[in-house]
Amino acid sequence: MQLQRTILWVVFSMSLLFLWDSWQRHNGKPSLLSGQPAAEAPAAKAGADVPGGAAAPGAVPSAPAAASVPGGAPAAAPAQSAPAATAGSPAAELITLSSDTLQLKVDPVGGQVRRAVLLRHKAGSETLTPNEGHVVLLQDDPGRVYVAQSGLVGAPAGSSFPTHRSVFSVAEGPRNLQGDAKAVELKLTAESGGVRLTRTYRLERGSHVVAVCDEVTNLGEAPVKPTLYMQLTRNAEFTSEADLKSKSNSAFAMFTGGAVTYSGPVVYTDEKKFQKVDFGDIEKKKTDLAKNAVDGWVGMIQHYFVSAWLPTDKAGREYYGNRVDNNLYAIGALQPLAEIAPKASLATDTRLLIGPQDQRMLETVAAGLDLSVDYGWLTPVAKPIFWLLEMCHRLVGNWGWAIVLLTIIIKTLFFPLQAASYKSMARMKAVTPRMMQIRERHANDRAKMNQAMMELYQQEKINPLGGCLPIVVQIPVFIALYWVLLASVEMRNAPWIGWIHDLAVPDPWFILPAVMAGTMFIQIKLNPTPPDPVQAKVMMAMPLIFSVMFFFFPAGLVLYWLVNNIYSIAQQWYITRAIEKAAAAKKA
Repeated sequence: MQLQRTILWVVFSMSLLFLWDSWQRHNGKPSLLSGQPAAEAPAAKAGADVPGGAAAPGAVPSAPAAASVPGGAPAAAPAQSAPAATAGSPAAELITLSSDTLQLKVDPVGGQVRRAVLLRHKAGSETLTPNEGHVVLLQDDPGRVYVAQSGLVGAPAGSSFPTHRSVFSVAEGPRNLQGDAKAVELKLTAESGGVRLTRTYRLERGSHVVAVCDEVTNLGEAPVKPTLYMQLTRNAEFTSEADLKSKSNSAFAMFTGGAVTYSGPVVYTDEKKFQKVDFGDIEKKKTDLAKNAVDGWVGMIQHYFVSAWLPTDKAGREYYGNRVDNNLYAIGALQPLAEIAPKASLATDTRLLIGPQDQRMLETVAAGLDLSVDYGWLTPVAKPIFWLLEMCHRLVGNWGWAIVLLTIIIKTLFFPLQAASYKSMARMKAVTPRMMQIRERHANDRAKMNQAMMELYQQEKINPLGGCLPIVVQIPVFIALYWVLLASVEMRNAPWIGWIHDLAVPDPWFILPAVMAGTMFIQIKLNPTPPDPVQAKVMMAMPLIFSVMFFFFPAGLVLYWLVNNIYSIAQQWYITRAIEKAAAAKKA
């Protein structure tokens, strides 16, 4: 009993701690459970780094910094051959390229994608940029840098091929998807180091994949063998809508061992599979990334959304991570190109994915992309649950009712285990008066009290852990279900009924948490009363504590928990009545 009391006090104390921490995060204050965020570079701009390291934009390095190229000699990081312009200057006026799904802002300086708006995903009520009508994934704002860059390295010492710091000229043409057109293109051209790079961005109707064609022309008199790099540059501490939502889940983290949805760099290869690359590992140069791969992709993921560079299939590549500046990091891939003879050209096709973590869409784009949906260590259990949730949605046509149906199906499948638990609790409840008598009789002798309790258990054929073991078996499944509801972009902006307009944000009127607290109170009354008065008081306070914690949970999660409680009450009531009838018949 002393152990149970200790566990209850620990749970009670931790609940209060996580509740306060959630409140602090919800109000934009520092968390009590993590360190202060890394300081932001006061004037750091994406574009200050080339694979292997280089001087700041506009500067010529005194010695070429090297980036190793798979199967070849080191490629010199380029010096800036043309005056570097900065975003916001007339020479760097961003070019808008739009389809029905994406709107890109491309910088003529380096051809960088400095802004990407997802036109089919409205900004949620939790967004930090309420003036934006749609989700902004890539952006280049103070303290919020997240851009896509590419260029060429491998030029002879003292020269530089076009990089993401070179000034490109822009070809004329339509910038919006017009009429029945299936695609719209933007063509950019830059010359440096005896090489002309012509880059074409192509947006297709209905697609979140940007087709990128880099045509390299050798203008010199000697063969060249450049290396194409593709990278995503992002702040480690990034104040985005998705990261805010992830950080606000401290209460949920208590149930999942401190886990929240991952936000940061990722790399996938057939050899090393799906790798999460911590910003701290990049800082310490402790990344273990593939150096001689012929497949895979590199990207940045966050809650609900993903961006990824997809190099040419079956082409050799090396993956890398670099620290660009304070609180600014790049993750990318180096792809050596074939040797280009004088006056000859070589075209290379790559793809840049900018979109939601829609698993069905991701599976069709590239192998392993569906793993960017972060289900944590329970992915093997979570994926079948998500498939079942999809089937429920096809049947009822609403994600809220799909959650209700899915919860009922899973609870029904686990009914035999749950029934064993309820039967054990019903027997415990029946002998509670006798347990209280034993406790009073041996109040001053704990050894005799425990011995009498064990004799009672043996006499009534009760296993004190019988009500716990069936529940423990189900825990991985229900935590996986939590992950599915937490990480699935389908929940975002998905309405249910009445006041619930978005299952991915908390209930605006706190009705679901309040009703859930009521169901928890009913469940406690159905369970045996703990013989220890202190334990009994703690158990009665738990519904109030948990209901307040659930104020910070997405409505979809609270809906699942509420339906789970209601169905559990119905099951427990049915089983308890059956046991009581059987006992009455036996006495008769």
